[in-house]
Amino acid sequence: MSALSSTSLRPADAAAVLLVLLPVSRPDGAGPPFSSAALERLQRRLGPAIRVLRIDEASHPTVVRSFHAQQLPACVLVRQGVELWRQPGLPDDEAGATELLGRLAAPTGVS
Repeated sequence: MSALSSTSLRPADAAAVLLVLLPVSRPDGAGPPFSSAALERLQRRLGPAIRVLRIDEASHPTVVRSFHAQQLPACVLVRQGVELWRQPGLPDDEAGATELLGRLAAPTGVS
């Protein structure tokens, strides 16, 4: 199964999960493309420490709305139900992946 499949996620698979909240695709194709290939490249950069999980607004509108993102697409990094970081758009370069991995080392205030 693909690392991006929501059905393949198990808690022991990763120390943290990067939720990639995606908007409903417009019929005219307008809007930024967020291909599975781009998310797979991001997953390779992050390795096993962070699991990338694609959440489409069309398939899971309640989940997407529950994060109250100001704009979509957005990314939310969570570990054991605690939000560690969020940003609009995708972290699409090596610096973004490095920042995400660094967030795992930062204390969350929960012991």
